[in-house]
Amino acid sequence: MATALSAPFVDTRAADLTWTLAAPALPALLTRTRRVAGHRVELRVLGASHQVVLAAPGAAAPLLTETVACLPGTPGGLPGHTRPAVAGLAAYTFTSSVATLARTAFADRVERVRVRVEGDPGGVAAAFPGDPHAVTALLPEAAAPGRVRWRTWHAYPQTGELVTTTTTCDLPLAHHRSGKDA
Repeated sequence: MATALSAPFVDTRAADLTWTLAAPALPALLTRTRRVAGHRVELRVLGASHQVVLAAPGAAAPLLTETVACLPGTPGGLPGHTRPAVAGLAAYTFTSSVATLARTAFADRVERVRVRVEGDPGGVAAAFPGDPHAVTALLPEAAAPGRVRWRTWHAYPQTGELVTTTTTCDLPLAHHRSGKDA
C-alpha cells in the first residue's frame, strides 16, 4: 500500500515540473534509503515531487542530487532527454515523458505503477490527499554491473497526466573494476 501523506502536493500538472542537479536537499515528506550496486540511493518524496540523492560507498558528500519538482524561479522545465557530465560518474542520462490519459486509462495505469512499485522492496510510493491517484512513486534498481537506474512516476489526476522519468548512472570504471558494485 502506498504511504498516505497528509501534506498536499505543490505541483499540480506536468508543466509545473523542472529538472535540476543543482538544488540543495529540500524538506521531504517521506525518505527511504536503499543500497543499489554498492551505492546509497536516498529516495525523497517532496510536496513538490521528488529528489534522489546518489552517494558512493563511504562518501560523505553525494555524487548528485537529482530534483524533479515545482521549483519557482528555477529555469528550464522537464527535458525529454539530457546527458550532462556529472563529476564522479562515467555517465548520467535522464529521460522523461508525459502521457495524458482519459480518466479510466489514467486510473488503470496509476494502479499498475502502484502495484509494481509496492511489490518491490526497494520501491517507494506515496499517495497525496484528495484523490487516490495523486501518487508519486520511485523505484531504484541495479540495471547492469556498474550501472544504477531509477524510475519515477508523478500522477496528476486533475489533468490526467502521468509523468515518467528514467535516470541511469554509469559508475566510474575504476569502481566497477574494483568489484565493489555488487
